[in-house]
This record gives sequence, C-alpha cells and structure tokens, in this order.
Amino acid sequence: MRLLFLGDVVGRAGRLAVLETLPKLRARYAADFVIVNGENSAGGFGISEAILNELLDAGADVVTTGNHVWDQREALVFIERYDRLLRPINFPSGTPGKGAGLFKAANGADVLVINAMGRVFMGDLDDPFRAVEDALAACPLKTGADAVFIDFHAEATSEKEALGHFVDGRATAVVGTHTHVPTADHQILTGGTAYISDAGMCGDFDSVLGMEKDEPISRFLTKISSRRFAPSKGDATVCGVAIDVDDRSGLARAVAPIRLGGRLSQAEPDFWSEDA
Repeated sequence: MRLLFLGDVVGRAGRLAVLETLPKLRARYAADFVIVNGENSAGGFGISEAILNELLDAGADVVTTGNHVWDQREALVFIERYDRLLRPINFPSGTPGKGAGLFKAANGADVLVINAMGRVFMGDLDDPFRAVEDALAACPLKTGADAVFIDFHAEATSEKEALGHFVDGRATAVVGTHTHVPTADHQILTGGTAYISDAGMCGDFDSVLGMEKDEPISRFLTKISSRRFAPSKGDATVCGVAIDVDDRSGLARAVAPIRLGGRLSQAEPDFWSEDA
C-alpha cells in the first residue's frame, strides 16, 4: 500500500499549491490513500466547509486538524456531517466530531486514521497516549485495520518521539504536525513504525511559520499585538511524507519526505517509480 500525507495547509498560498499538486502526486505515485492536515487552510486559522470539499475533491481521503480546528466557528456544525474530517481524539467528551475513523483505500485496504493532539506547551486536554491506546485496542493493526496512521499534532519533539515509540510495531506510521517546519528525522522505528517529528507545512516559507513576517517580529520586539496574523502570499512549498506499507504486516517498509515548490530544497520518494 502507498500512503501520502501532506502537512498543515496554511492560507491561500498553501491551499492553492496543494490543490494543484495533490492530484498530480496521487496519479504519479499511484497512491492508495492520502491524508492532509487542513487546520490552517482558511486564512491561516481553521477550515471551512468549502475548503474541506476542495481538499477532498483534489484527492484527500481524510482531512485531519489540531488546535485551530474550531477557529472557523462553522466547523462546530459541519464536522458532524463529514466522517472524513477528524479533530483530535483526546478533546473532551462531548466535543463535536470524532478523532479516529476506519476508511477504505483505493486498493480495498482498511486504514485506521487517528488524529491526536499533544499536551506539552499546548492545552489542557485528555491524555493522548491513553486515547490512542484505546483506539488501537478497538481496531488493532492487521486484525481490525490493514494500516494505522496517526497524525500527532504537538509542539514538543519529546512528546512526539515518545508516542512514536509507544505505538511502535502497532501502527504503520506516526507523523508529527503543528510546528510547520519539516524535520530530517524520518525513519522506521525498531518495531516497523514509520516516524517523523514534523512533516512541515504546505505554505510560503518566506514567512514566520507561514505568516507574514512583520507582525510576529513586532510582537517579539514589543510584546504588543498590533494586528491579526496574516498568511504569507508567496510561492508555497508542499511538504509531506510518503510511506510504503508492507501489505502482509501493515508496517512500514520505507518512508521519505516530500518537498515540492517554493524555497526549500526539493525532495520526493525514490522508492516508487513514476510509471507504477
């Protein structure tokens, strides 16, 4: 099985880059399943119903989120109508939507997607480790799902690494999101789980985490907020990861970063031929 994941889509620049690039990527690599984190896709804050449908139409099978999921208040309502939009699984009981789901891939496989959120430097949430453990117990790899993908939306690298080792051998992949900066630690852990601390963002890197530079710099200098953050509008880099999955075990055989367009060095997986 071939899995693609694209990191936090930031603003119009990131959104347009994903809408243009994703259909080509899916076709070029014959991807069986695609996940996109869309929590910053609406003006840098949250996701709208219209944008969700654009991402799904472009080839995303599931859209994950994080701490900005409710920034567009309409999401509190429309999330109940879309099984393919997830919010963090460890949000308090009674929160609209769901944090995990079992989805059908193009090759017929069943993929469990779990969206979890960290607590270190983040918010006062339920324990993500126990929430993920419960989801894995309810739908274990190979007996309940052919693949298990976890989007761990967290600030601290230590928390992300700990979760990766916690589920090693029981999940296909743990991919970190939220910090918007792609890391170089993509690897397969000893038990067979693909891991990366952060997939990076789909947005303009001539920025501060995808936002126009002046206001963040001013806040660091003065500790005063003068205006709302605004997404940077330059050429975006589409960042993500590709994961090749062993169909027998459901574990990862290979993982590689994706960086296309914009300012960053370009990267694509070399383990899938373009004519596959």
